[in-house]
Amino acid sequence: MGEVDPAFIQDPDHRPKLSITEVEGIPLIDLTPIISPDSISDPKAIEAVVREIGNACRDWGFFQVINHGVVLDKLRNIETAARKFFALPLEEKRKIRRDEKSVLGYYDSERTKNVRDWKEVFDFTVEEPTLVPASPDPEDKEETEWYNQWPEHPPELREVCEEYAREVEKLALKLMGLIALSLGLPENRFSSYFKDQTTSIRLNHYPACPSPQLALGVGRHKDGGALTVLAQDDVGGLEVRRKTDGAWIRVKPTPNAYIINVGDSIQVWTNEKYQSVEHRVMVNSEKERFSIPYFLNPSHYTIIKPLEELINEQNLAKYRPYSWGKFMTNRKLSNFKKLNVENIQIHHFRVSELMD
Repeated sequence: MGEVDPAFIQDPDHRPKLSITEVEGIPLIDLTPIISPDSISDPKAIEAVVREIGNACRDWGFFQVINHGVVLDKLRNIETAARKFFALPLEEKRKIRRDEKSVLGYYDSERTKNVRDWKEVFDFTVEEPTLVPASPDPEDKEETEWYNQWPEHPPELREVCEEYAREVEKLALKLMGLIALSLGLPENRFSSYFKDQTTSIRLNHYPACPSPQLALGVGRHKDGGALTVLAQDDVGGLEVRRKTDGAWIRVKPTPNAYIINVGDSIQVWTNEKYQSVEHRVMVNSEKERFSIPYFLNPSHYTIIKPLEELINEQNLAKYRPYSWGKFMTNRKLSNFKKLNVENIQIHHFRVSELMD
């Protein structure tokens, strides 16, 4: 990726500051009471974890979990395979380059907010095939199937990715249950939305960047789905916009922890009791960085709207219902071309009379 092409340069307002404010970071939650076999015998400890998760979702939109039950060997295996894949020559990686027809695979020119990200990625879907709308057009009832593109090298990539996906799925769905409990809802309240999930996993590689003060690994954004479960290496670079004052807070890597963030779908389901927050990724002039986000997404036919149990005359629904599948396919368009308009966001569905 060499010297910084102008396509990577952020507007002055959004350029990263290289001095890091070291402050109390996002909450760190120990899931031992939930995950350990004898956890059932201690309801108080479970209640405490549920409360911590609810507070973190409300105050930060982000938290880290330790003792989460994911077999660490599976994480190490996918990390090793990802490093091998990204070390391949560009022409080899581009054999499985994604495009508007095959939206999964390798990509090295993604944009966030119409500015190019300093990264390369490999995307795969967890349910294969994944059923999605054929187009974002609300009148078009056609469906299509997404299939993964696997590279020849490293040969073990497919197997380690599929094994890892099964491990993290258990954690992601368990967390959705805890979030439901934190809202005073039954633990299985969200379960039906993930029957034909559109969940995907991304392998990220952020090469060392000669001008880390001009470019970003990923520009500021929010995640559109339900929940993101992120594994990051020890280099770090993820920054979260703090809700209290809008300051960018660096998430310090914690060994063997996962970083969890609330997506826009949860913001709508909870009628803004829990809100997704902006985050971005800094690049480093000396070190490359690797990360693996797992994006837990509902089935394409899910209609996202505030949950009936959480709205009443004092707390009216803040969003109009929208189709997750149409929302997602609309968002995908901006991956392949620079758009002249803002990508679709949940605020486009916000009820106007409630607008500030």
